[in-house]
Amino acid sequence: MSTLDSVRKLQAQMGQSIIGQEDVIEQLIIGLLANGNILMEGLPGLAKTRAVKSMANNMDAEFSRIQFTPDLLPSDITGSEVLYTESGQPTFRFEAGPIFANIVLADEINRAPAKVQAALLEAMEERQVTVAGTTHKMPELFIVMATQNPIEQEGTYPLPEAQMDRFLLHVYIDYGTEDAEAQVIRLVRGEEGPSGSNTDSAPVVQQVIFDARDEINRVQVSKAIEKYIVDLIFATRYPERYDEKLASWIRIGTSPRGAIGLDKCARAHAWLNGRDHVLPDDVRASVHGVLRHRIALSYEANADGVSSNDVIDEVLKLVAIA
Repeated sequence: MSTLDSVRKLQAQMGQSIIGQEDVIEQLIIGLLANGNILMEGLPGLAKTRAVKSMANNMDAEFSRIQFTPDLLPSDITGSEVLYTESGQPTFRFEAGPIFANIVLADEINRAPAKVQAALLEAMEERQVTVAGTTHKMPELFIVMATQNPIEQEGTYPLPEAQMDRFLLHVYIDYGTEDAEAQVIRLVRGEEGPSGSNTDSAPVVQQVIFDARDEINRVQVSKAIEKYIVDLIFATRYPERYDEKLASWIRIGTSPRGAIGLDKCARAHAWLNGRDHVLPDDVRASVHGVLRHRIALSYEANADGVSSNDVIDEVLKLVAIA
């Protein structure tokens, strides 16, 4: 079985337990292949946690879940130095926290205070944590998949802009169709039966993901596609070059991480679709997830009920590929 077939197998296995959210599954796979952290947002009960668990269950990887609450401490995530007595002598030993896993589910991340949010930054960006002056490396396969409910819900707090920018993708999960809802009911009913949700499928090993990343690094990006990516990014920074209405909606444009992330995700999307080169469609398929959390909207946009998705749609209309 080729590397691509193995990754598609993982995607198909996830699709068996996450009904009606094929686009969400694809974005999670792309985030994994692009070696980036993912933020998933949606109302309660839309299978955010289930999607991450499904990926972990179908991979040969260590999984860890952190439930974020207002009383959580940074050491509850990173771990801490613990005093032990060995041969009558006191000694400190580092006890690793739940962040040291391959797939880390940060559940309801926007329910924790700022200090706890900051504790994730070094791990997400530098792939390491520093405790008591000692640096501890993350595993080679490491990805944070955070979930959050919309910030207008009671008891939640918006994430700092610096942390939002650390997420490669912002995946928005919405309600499924009527048919999908009926399938969900049947799926859960079947899982509660005698046979449960057991599967004989072998988990996908970590080496498959590393091999896939190597192949994605060889996916070709033409000068025209490269310019298209840059033009999209600069349209969010200097919208007045394109349209006055667009300029009135954007307060702060996309950071350089947005351009890097769009390139990574477009190459991963092309590879997942069996191509060795990036097309404009690969860029357009990735642009919402990469940019929607990196555009700060103006007061006028909020007053007009304009969302980040609306702004990105307008940018796609105005920016042409060379």
